[in-house]
Amino acid sequence: MNIVVIGYRGTGKSSVSRVLQERLKWPLISTDAEIVKKAGLSVPDIILKRGWDYFRDVESKICQRVGGKDQIIIDTGGGAVLRKENVDTLRQRGRVFWLTAEVATIMDRIKHTKDRPSLSQTKDYIDEIDEVLKERLPLYNAACDQIIPTDNRTIEEIADEIQSKM
Repeated sequence: MNIVVIGYRGTGKSSVSRVLQERLKWPLISTDAEIVKKAGLSVPDIILKRGWDYFRDVESKICQRVGGKDQIIIDTGGGAVLRKENVDTLRQRGRVFWLTAEVATIMDRIKHTKDRPSLSQTKDYIDEIDEVLKERLPLYNAACDQIIPTDNRTIEEIADEIQSKM
C-alpha cells in the first residue's frame, strides 16, 4: 500500500510527505521533482519552453511508473488529478489523501514563491486560485479516500492524521 498525497499548491503536500518519509522510512517520490529531472528544466521553464501538454504527458508517465510500486509515498503535483488515468493508476495500490486549505491560507503560503507558474496563462497565480480550485475541487474529491484539512495545523499533526487513517 502506498500513501498518495494530492491537493492544490500550497496545501502542504511536499512538507507532509517529507515528514511521512522520515517516520515510515519509505521512499518518497515527488512527481514534480521527477518531471524536473526528466526535462532538465525548472517547472516554470518547462511550461515556458515546452508547454503544459508536455508537462502533463510526462506527469502521466511518472504516475504510471510509480503507481505500481509498493510502500512508497507519492507527492503529486496539484494537477495530477486532471487526467483520470493518473488517478486510476495511483489508486490501484495507494490510499489517496487530499490535503485542503482555505484560499486565504493558500495565498499566504505561496505568496513569496517564484517557482509556481501560472495555471491559467492569463492571471497571476494568486489571482487564479479561486478559478482553478473551482475546476479541481470535484476532481480532488472524486480521487481521494480521505480529506485532510491543513489550515491552522502543524505538518506533524497532519502527518499524524494520515498515519492514523492508513
